[in-house]
Amino acid sequence: MGELFASSPFRSRFEAKGRFSTYLADIPTYVITTPNPAFHGVATILSEHLRGRSGANTLMERVQHLQHELTPAEQRVASLVLEQPRLVLNEPIADIARLAEVSQPTVIRFCRSLGFLGLADFKLRFASSLTGAIPVRHSQVRGGDSTHDVSAKVIDNTVSAILKFRDQLDVRALDRAIDLLTHAHRVEFYAMGNSRVVALDGQHKFFRFRIPTSSYGDSHLFSLAAELLKPGDVVIAISNSGRLPELLAAVDVARAAGADVIAMTSSGSPLAKKATVCLAVDHAEDSTSFLSMISRIMQLLLIDILSVGISLGASGEAGGASQHTQISHLGG
Repeated sequence: MGELFASSPFRSRFEAKGRFSTYLADIPTYVITTPNPAFHGVATILSEHLRGRSGANTLMERVQHLQHELTPAEQRVASLVLEQPRLVLNEPIADIARLAEVSQPTVIRFCRSLGFLGLADFKLRFASSLTGAIPVRHSQVRGGDSTHDVSAKVIDNTVSAILKFRDQLDVRALDRAIDLLTHAHRVEFYAMGNSRVVALDGQHKFFRFRIPTSSYGDSHLFSLAAELLKPGDVVIAISNSGRLPELLAAVDVARAAGADVIAMTSSGSPLAKKATVCLAVDHAEDSTSFLSMISRIMQLLLIDILSVGISLGASGEAGGASQHTQISHLGG
């Protein structure tokens, strides 16, 4: 269309804007002649997206990984981030620019080169990344900590563990578990100790889907209950260690009876190997000294995911009205 534009009245019409004509006369117009320019645009967007997913586990690693691609001035900002991360997190842009010996716009360009909207967006993600880099253990809380520090550490450690848990979820195992539960004739929960709370939560939610559901927290009743199971029944066995002998024996009895077993436990445990499906919770906690707080939260999250999955599956068969009713029940 280049020759057409050259001979067309486009330019004269572009400039013919009354008192703005002089202003518009200084603005150039161009004709794009590159074939398929839209593909260049989406390729650039994809490139920026992939830069944001460079394979680094933390934002610190991402800055280090991409540092060589930055301008010399932006590299000075990156060096300050890597050498004094807490300072960058806490100081205003003027001090960051001064310490990095760059201008304030350079600090903004550094943030945007990493795919962020600006310094505030970068700091928000950076704070989360630094929290995730701290070992997620209850022992991080120390006797001399103030109430504020205790609260922050418990919440931050839990949040970072949940984000890691989200990234490691086995979606295929979840799909398989949801399918088993959607078609289950009966669901039984086997759990003891801290996991008992999770089992009771699951029993409460699943029963509201009109699935015959029961929960057992006495190890002596596990095998007795498992002997009454039939094909089409499902056991959800919950254990942090996955090594409780009574629970393992009950799972063997359930499988021999033709029932399926969904295990919420660590992926390498004996319970995981015996189950039909394992929903892995591999967060390490020293349960000999501390309560397994974060693992319990992850198990509760799995119950919620299964509940929503069952709700969506059931509503897909029963229609939109059922979907609204069943999902609203989850928040009741």
